[in-house]
Amino acid sequence: MVERGIVIINTGNGKGKTTAAFGQALRVAGHGMRVCIIQFIKGQWVTGEGKAVKLLGGRIELHVCGTGFTWQADREQVIEAALVGWRLAREKISAGAYRLVVLDELTYLINYGIISEDEVREVLSSRPEGVDIVITGREAGDGLIAVADLVTEMREIKHHYRQGVAARKGREF
Repeated sequence: MVERGIVIINTGNGKGKTTAAFGQALRVAGHGMRVCIIQFIKGQWVTGEGKAVKLLGGRIELHVCGTGFTWQADREQVIEAALVGWRLAREKISAGAYRLVVLDELTYLINYGIISEDEVREVLSSRPEGVDIVITGREAGDGLIAVADLVTEMREIKHHYRQGVAARKGREF
């Protein structure tokens, strides 16, 4: 018997959406199950989570498909990279080979009009039975929230950036 997969959304303006998704990925990998993480916005720079994934010896597959922060890149380049990542995500989800597929910062693709929320909902509803999905990103739409089984909103109350504390290796990346 295959256990029904669920859809989890980590959204909101606060920090911790991707961190929570990576924590879920570690939990799944720790139980010997396969994980695929696709990052849609983050660029090719070296991150602590990327280094940690490599240490796990292939239990978590990580694909960084973004061009970095969208305001620092050509819009056409951003769109093409996003669509390549989305095609990869659809393949990985439909393959059914992963217990968990993380779609990091997917909401931006919808919010920027690169893909439609209806298309994402269709992929989610047609996925193999045992595949869990984690979606991260700000401003998850009502349609995504409706099909999700668990939605957590990260809400910023206080942020060290506003106090002049810069991003630091091991804390933000």
